[in-house]
Amino acid sequence: MHVRQILNSKSPEVISVTPNHTMVEVLRLFRENNIGFVIVARYPGECLGTVSERDCCNAVAKYGTQAPAMRVSDIMTHRVATCATDDLLPLVMAIMTERRTRHVLVMDGDNIAGIVSIGDVVKYRLEEAMRTEQDLQDYICGVSYH
Repeated sequence: MHVRQILNSKSPEVISVTPNHTMVEVLRLFRENNIGFVIVARYPGECLGTVSERDCCNAVAKYGTQAPAMRVSDIMTHRVATCATDDLLPLVMAIMTERRTRHVLVMDGDNIAGIVSIGDVVKYRLEEAMRTEQDLQDYICGVSYH
């Protein structure tokens, strides 16, 4: 499966924040949108970095009670994990494993096409396993054979 196929099955919206947002504002955005990852940008299509739930946890661990008021630019990840729309799912899984991240920014050339999360990967792999199980069951029972 290509990454493009996963993106086609989910909302195309990519949520971003500015570098001046505070961590607590980002956490509220996470809660309101049921997400755990945003792009940091000054204008649409730009990506200065990203902020994830893990970045927020690391900020609290490092800075303590000062963390919630800190600017996103001080806690964001600068080295963003990316893939292309034409990449295959095993490559994305390898990127997630190697980079120890739950989100990969999907690029279509120089444009942001979307975000693939570990949840998207698990959902696809589960559906694939269920299809395989059904195919094997049908084969064993002789279903769909003439």
